[in-house]
Amino acid sequence: MSTVNWNIKDIMSQHSPYVDALLQDLQVFRDRLQDVGRQVRIPHVVYVVLWNHLILLVNRTIVEGLAGAKKCSNEGRALMQLDYQQFLMKLEQLTDIKPIPAKEFVETYIKAFYLSESDIESWIKERREYSGKQLTSLVNCAVSSKRGRQRLLMIIEELERQRPK
Repeated sequence: MSTVNWNIKDIMSQHSPYVDALLQDLQVFRDRLQDVGRQVRIPHVVYVVLWNHLILLVNRTIVEGLAGAKKCSNEGRALMQLDYQQFLMKLEQLTDIKPIPAKEFVETYIKAFYLSESDIESWIKERREYSGKQLTSLVNCAVSSKRGRQRLLMIIEELERQRPK
């Protein structure tokens, strides 16, 4: 994800290569889990717990990767959505886990890039589930005015100071 250019000029019709690499790793996990299941019975509840935790970690990692963007155009934001939709579509073919853990966590973060400056301020104040780094990246990418960025970054700093350690 760190090599993806999110500051692009054209709407992409093809998802980014990191999506395929991520899905390939999940397929290896599924295959190994099936191999173990052929030797030792894995209760369905264990299967569900393993997949839920793995998908939760993957989704949190996706947000962390998106937060690594230095610059992001509207077309780059569209690519973020395309990548995540492709990931979800292929994930549903790998596992029958429903609902997808932390799906809203990723979708909400991507959608926040489209908010106006005043809406981002409200969004930041309401969203305690995102880290200071993730919020800072969002502001740096989504807010065009320097004064607005500085104001929002100060709000994030203040919220971070108030966050329990």
